Amino acid sequence: MRLTKSTDIALRIAMRLAVTGDDNPTTREVAEAVGVPYTHAAKVVSRLQHMGVVEARRGRGGGLTLTTAGRTGSVGRLVRELEGVGDVVGCEDDPPCPLRAACRLRGALRNAQEAFFAALDPITIEELTGPPTGPVLLSLGTRTRD
Repeated sequence: MRLTKSTDIALRIAMRLAVTGDDNPTTREVAEAVGVPYTHAAKVVSRLQHMGVVEARRGRGGGLTLTTAGRTGSVGRLVRELEGVGDVVGCEDDPPCPLRAACRLRGALRNAQEAFFAALDPITIEELTGPPTGPVLLSLGTRTRD
């Protein structure tokens, strides 16, 4: 299974925010640190904010912080929500697959997809950012804001 670019960016942003401590980087700073365009990061941060994973504050002293739910919640749940629940293959595309009425592949792929998510369920963002990953995340980008 391959994750969407948006999910990949969301996980990288959450991991970066998990190691920031009291520092509240801006969306632009996080985008630079994780190596993604600002516009993509801004869309992902907005979605993470609506999901309750990230808190964003504007103005002086503002910035991004990872919420407790974002820090300790299941990576599997987060990926499920970001990816959406759907079929791995496009059985109902135009034109629809001629095997869709008697296909056993769709069910097998759905089971494999759930097994993928289930493998991520016991993992948290906090666990993903322990050594040696945390120090590497901290070294990404430099803070230039006053």
